[in-house]
Amino acid sequence: MSVRIAVAGTGNIARIHVEALRELGDRVTVVAGVDIDEARAREFCAAHGIPRAGADLPAVLAATRPDLVHVCTPPGAHLDAARAALAAGAHVLVEKPPTLTLREFDELAAAGPVATVFQHRFGGGVRRLRTAAFGRPLVAQCDTSWFRPQEYFDVPWRGNWHTEGGGPTMGHGIHQMDLLLAVLGEWTEVRAVARRQARRVATEDLSLALVEFANGAVASVVNSVLSPREESRLRFDFEWATVELTHLYGYGDDNWRVTPAPGHEAAVKAEWTGPDGPSGHRAQFAAVLDALEAGEPLPVTAAEARRTLSLVAAVYASAFTGRPVRPADVGPGSPFYDRMQGSGPPWEAP
Repeated sequence: MSVRIAVAGTGNIARIHVEALRELGDRVTVVAGVDIDEARAREFCAAHGIPRAGADLPAVLAATRPDLVHVCTPPGAHLDAARAALAAGAHVLVEKPPTLTLREFDELAAAGPVATVFQHRFGGGVRRLRTAAFGRPLVAQCDTSWFRPQEYFDVPWRGNWHTEGGGPTMGHGIHQMDLLLAVLGEWTEVRAVARRQARRVATEDLSLALVEFANGAVASVVNSVLSPREESRLRFDFEWATVELTHLYGYGDDNWRVTPAPGHEAAVKAEWTGPDGPSGHRAQFAAVLDALEAGEPLPVTAAEARRTLSLVAAVYASAFTGRPVRPADVGPGSPFYDRMQGSGPPWEAP
């Protein structure tokens, strides 16, 4: 069976999606590309051999009847595109961040089956780590140290709360933060700072957080777009091993390093076994197809994506209120449930 796929949004991330889908061969058929700029949609579809292009998403979905819609619009348009896809009877795979707020996410999750693109979960190294028995997790580091010049933010929809939902905490570091949670599980408390340090933006360009977990582990988290030497880094110190991942926008098997504690060399070597392979969209898309064919929920599930989005909200809440934040503090009734910036960052004050 070939899964019929439509792509909503035809910018650069859509190109990455389609190229990854092509690598899956006859398991998929890309039937349509849709964009509010119809000329861009036509150009995109012609370049990728996609038969149907258009600007009216509901109309294109009704005409092509896809099984799955990949939502690749700018973040501020994710919610409407996903709703349209669900109304057409399709499953939905939405790029990160899935929505701009927790309130929007809960509304979307209640509307139907939606999965989020967090492709770094699907590399062999993370799948090994999630099953390895290295003892209790004790401390972790999660750094997204990237560089984006001012010109990057001069695109109208970038650097604004109402179109991106936040700065590097929301739009850049969310991938590493999602991996952190995939390994360590439920977070319980956050203390954070966020700054508009150097870029002319409405959002932050830097955040730092201390995160506590239900299993007793603690982690430091840095999200920056001010770092000329770019690096994405995760480090987990367990009782019997240190596991490190250093990469930039995607990792392979060579990006991992495992260091046993003295006396645990043989046990750690035996535990560090399992699947190989790089992270990337292709790996997640293959897992999505497997789930569709088996009639199972698509990865990454709404519950998993919400946990990551709630951590993002908690970083902002702690940074902007100056207080420790627990999961309930960003639930319904909190200003940070309705808007990632809550009542606004300090630099918006009169």
